[in-house]
Amino acid sequence: MWIYVLLGNLLRGIGETPIQPLGIAYIDDYATEESAAFYIGCVQTVAIIGPIFGFLLGSLCAKLYVDIGFVDMESITITHKDSQWVGAWWLGYLIAGIISVVAAIPFWFLPKDLPRLEPRKDSSTSSEQSKFITDDSRDHHIGYQEQVKILEMVKDFLPSLKSLFGNPVYFLYLCSSVIQFNSLIGMVTYKPKYIEQQFGQSSAKTNFVIGLINIPAVALGIFSGGLIMKKFRLNVLGAAKLSLASSSLGYLLLLSLFAMGCKNVDVAGLTVSYQGHQQISRYEPSLFSECNSGCICSKNEWDPICGENGITYISACLAGCKMSNGSGKNMVFYNCSCVEITEFSSRPSSAVVGPCQKGKECPKMFLYFLVISVITSYTLSIGGTPGYILLLRCINPQLKSFALGIYTLAIRVLAGIPAPVYFGVSIDTTCLKWGSKRCGGQGACRLYDSNAFRYIYLGLTIVLGTMSTFLSVAVLIVLKKRYIPHNESLVTSGQRGTTSAKNRIDNFVNSDHLIQTTYWPEKETRL
Repeated sequence: MWIYVLLGNLLRGIGETPIQPLGIAYIDDYATEESAAFYIGCVQTVAIIGPIFGFLLGSLCAKLYVDIGFVDMESITITHKDSQWVGAWWLGYLIAGIISVVAAIPFWFLPKDLPRLEPRKDSSTSSEQSKFITDDSRDHHIGYQEQVKILEMVKDFLPSLKSLFGNPVYFLYLCSSVIQFNSLIGMVTYKPKYIEQQFGQSSAKTNFVIGLINIPAVALGIFSGGLIMKKFRLNVLGAAKLSLASSSLGYLLLLSLFAMGCKNVDVAGLTVSYQGHQQISRYEPSLFSECNSGCICSKNEWDPICGENGITYISACLAGCKMSNGSGKNMVFYNCSCVEITEFSSRPSSAVVGPCQKGKECPKMFLYFLVISVITSYTLSIGGTPGYILLLRCINPQLKSFALGIYTLAIRVLAGIPAPVYFGVSIDTTCLKWGSKRCGGQGACRLYDSNAFRYIYLGLTIVLGTMSTFLSVAVLIVLKKRYIPHNESLVTSGQRGTTSAKNRIDNFVNSDHLIQTTYWPEKETRL
């Protein structure tokens, strides 16, 4: 079945290409320079609306049983809050697939060739690229009116790639973005699991909270970044500074989340002893005790119940329960030899289906976590649009679409693929209780060490974010050395000064014939 998921994602990646990166390059070509950042921010903001509805749809599907329509729902003995609950995950794919097909229909009615506007006449402003790219008397742009042949594209691929990676600003920004997206993708991928395990929330509520609170904060941050760029007319240096500031502040805010966690839930034999007052050293499993020695129990079973004493037991058998009353979700277990109401009482007590809730302080911590998480998401997202503008302005316009394509490919391959893998492997080291498959073998983790989970999850995110910030500082330093202000071109100090300025530009821009072209501000990607 995984082959279908793989093919679906491959097709989805192909379908995204006309929007990103080609759509971003098209907007930057046909919008004025001071408005391009705002329009790109709008497109990115609208793109975030999809995940908002996706998480809300996921929350709804998570409340529906996986086999809805095929089984009698009255026979289900657990609720969506139970750790064993499996939601209707397939329903989200079905609905999203239908919507995607419907949304693709208008694209068939677009013209074969997009309209070309009249040349820009922005005499009062100077193009950002003109501050990096030297003017050459050779006129190459006529060739862009001709149809590009496949053979010529293949022939120019490696030289173009060499030109991009020879650009220090582009290369450093690419490395910084790859590391930052490793941090962000890993954090976003396991955020639902983190909320469930750390704060004891159900998967349905987790998806609802992320979709209703966190994702809109990201959308607002992206829009704000574009608005700031437009309002203050920030140049490429300003965009680099804004991107660096938002990243630095965002990761500093993440540090406060280390103090916002909940203690491990008391699970007999895993986190506490069966007496409930003695912490088990190094979490050495001790699932069997004198109180359940007369029962033949399986240590691989995971069917938690909550005792009257506030301690969770892995199963009714391991709790020493001998009687039960009721059925399904309302079942109550009695005469449980391992459940003691107080430390000094030996009277057997009762237990109910499902694990016990976290401590009284946990809901308050969850609220603090949400507030800081929303502020952090907003802060980090402000740098999204300035980052795109920096990427577009530090390269030659003829290579813009190609540069964005390489950027997107690098993010998907070097961040989108490995980040969830090593984040997941690291998080799995904090597992206290593994499930088992029916056919044998290790299943999913049933219980994590909350403290270790928090340190590894947030620690990886912040370490990667710090590395990315240092690279962003390097981008800004190189950019300041290479950047030539507009007014510098108006002040000449003889032929020697002119030659020196030209040498500085030539050092920044690779002298390859592919990128030494005349810049005309009205068209940047006539491909």
